[in-house]
Amino acid sequence: MYREFFHSLENKSDGESLALHEVIENLSFNDSGLIPVITQDAVSKKVLMMAWMNRESLAQTIDGGRVTYWSRSRQALWIKGETSGHTQELVSMYFDCDGDSVLCLVNQAGAACHTHRPDCFYLQVDQVESQVRVIGDSG
Repeated sequence: MYREFFHSLENKSDGESLALHEVIENLSFNDSGLIPVITQDAVSKKVLMMAWMNRESLAQTIDGGRVTYWSRSRQALWIKGETSGHTQELVSMYFDCDGDSVLCLVNQAGAACHTHRPDCFYLQVDQVESQVRVIGDSG
């Protein structure tokens, strides 16, 4: 059903509006009730991290402006920066063309990664040398 809904949006014109609740209702959450979220710095556009949201964390993020994820390991809501102080303020949110992923543009305060690196993507594949290099400073 969600595919039909998002397919019907393909011919919409720029600037047309849709009811937020209707789009959220048609998002494709997985069998665990989760949807993947890519988080980018709103200014640099650098990808900071990938995490998961459920309906509650999505609503909380939209309503409160502090990015809230679903922690699969803790099985609980996770307000980014609640314990570390490294918060993410939502600037804008987007849904992809299939309704099966979310993009959050944020103002990041502090490190995005729990390793204290600026982002979570610090393991770089070197195809030529068949290695993975650690890049980025953990400060």
